[in-house]
Amino acid sequence: MGQKSLISASIPLDRDGVARGHLRIPHSVHDSAYGHIPVPIAVAKRGEGPTLLLTAGVHGDEYEGPLFLYSLMRQLERLDLAGRVIIVPSVNQPAYLAATRTSPIDQINLNRSFPGSRDGTVTQMIAHYVSSELLPLADYAIDMHAGGSSLQYLPTLFAPTWEDGEKKAAVAGLIAAFSPPRVAYFDSLKALDGQDRVFGNVADQNGCHFLTGEFGGGSTVNLAGKAMLEAGVTGVLRHLSMLPQAAPSTAPFPTRHLTISDADLFAFAPAAGIFEPAFALGDELSAGALAGFIHDPTTPWNPPVEVRFKGGGLAICIRTFASVKPGDCLGHLARDIAL
Repeated sequence: MGQKSLISASIPLDRDGVARGHLRIPHSVHDSAYGHIPVPIAVAKRGEGPTLLLTAGVHGDEYEGPLFLYSLMRQLERLDLAGRVIIVPSVNQPAYLAATRTSPIDQINLNRSFPGSRDGTVTQMIAHYVSSELLPLADYAIDMHAGGSSLQYLPTLFAPTWEDGEKKAAVAGLIAAFSPPRVAYFDSLKALDGQDRVFGNVADQNGCHFLTGEFGGGSTVNLAGKAMLEAGVTGVLRHLSMLPQAAPSTAPFPTRHLTISDADLFAFAPAAGIFEPAFALGDELSAGALAGFIHDPTTPWNPPVEVRFKGGGLAICIRTFASVKPGDCLGHLARDIAL
């Protein structure tokens, strides 16, 4: 990754024990000549074992991941840990404090900025630090997302699809340990909009096995999504022998395996107006099902525009905002697959 990041950590990342502190992003501006932006970080390390990087808040209007990680950060001394856990609950702290998807400082989407730039804007510096300093330390990473302000998700784990046998087996083990009710497989080297400047891409470039997911949205806290994270991350820590195995109590919840890769699973607004959905999260929709109506508020006496899904499947995402413009995602489905 070239030169060392300009971002520094106030705590050591390689010593045994528990440490909590901040990443310091240099930020010299008009009202703070020698200032920095503090980003919370915690590290717990004991003896030998793998390193698991846990991140959230890449987008600042997503809350299930940060709140789960707050709780985990407070419990680190009580963990019977083997290995190292690095926790950054709000990677994009400026966006998180502003409750916005993109940073209020430079208006950049962090998850379209990797591998970033050492000498770039604040967001590009964060991307560079994650790419050049954190991911090279990690054997495994879980980056926690939600739908943010504009979308709501049925809480779902997302996992990469690999042809490589070793990668495929490693991810399958992580999924089984996470034991989610749903897992959707996707090309983690690209975002759903096709861009490859994403966390999953640089994780793979660093040889780091990677999971993500959408655990709620709508700028609220989905308690089911937060609970899924708590159970899932605990399962992964046990699977990696970083925590002691627990005595099995009940059979694991069956996981539904899905794909979200097909273009016919998405519905986009063809016109501006007010979106009235015709489906709800968790609905099972057939091919050609009605996604909803777009009403023109300037000529409300005219019939609304019908929007339909081309494909069919489980509704895992729906738009939060009623006001839409052409190209806005109104929702998407996930289709069952056989492994």
